[in-house]
Amino acid sequence: MKHVNSLGQPIGHPLPDWTPRRLPPREPLVGRTCRVEPLDPERHAADLHAANQKDAEGRNWTYLPYGPFATLKDYRAWMEATCLGADPLFHAIVDGATGRAVGVASYLRIDPKNGVIEVGHINHSPLLQRTPAATEAMYLMMRRAFDELGYRRYEWKCDALNAGSRAAAARLGFRFEGVFRQATVYKGRNRDTAWHAIVDGEWPAAKAAFERWLDPSNFDASGRQRLSLSALMGAAKPG
Repeated sequence: MKHVNSLGQPIGHPLPDWTPRRLPPREPLVGRTCRVEPLDPERHAADLHAANQKDAEGRNWTYLPYGPFATLKDYRAWMEATCLGADPLFHAIVDGATGRAVGVASYLRIDPKNGVIEVGHINHSPLLQRTPAATEAMYLMMRRAFDELGYRRYEWKCDALNAGSRAAAARLGFRFEGVFRQATVYKGRNRDTAWHAIVDGEWPAAKAAFERWLDPSNFDASGRQRLSLSALMGAAKPG
């Protein structure tokens, strides 16, 4: 349905009941395979550093504006200087089976007035990559943004050359929206930024796809998926 003003000009659809959203709380998100909790250097730094050391070549750090960190001391110092604020709001992803932190993700560019929030600073160690917990952590953070807090838009941005991140965004149900050329400078080089997002109207179908994929019945006795999340997300999108 198109909306026009009194001058006959097209305008956006009305939001008469819209109110600013709350900021994300510092409360854990608990799933079947993982827990996502506010980052605490005292509790998480050693586990995360050890998990990151499994990435011997440092590939995880190529597209992040910091790292790698050779020593736990350096990593913890960076964490204490960077990761304890309200925006970005860093979280540790804790493996439900071992109780150890194996990854990091954050909410950032939090805009309660307009209902927009981004997920970023994602660093899944080799102990987390390609596991159900990696997907469930992203689902839990998305569910909080939409269902608990009522945000309208959930963003994912990355270096446009980061093929892995762009593929992950598509698999998780984000839609590609374009590239902002020469958006930032990091590590002494240019970054063109690829933008992806999910909006609230798309969330119910994406949520159903996540929950169907995460259901234990979707995995065989060896832990292999029966239906891929990409296929489920594809089926959830109109057209």
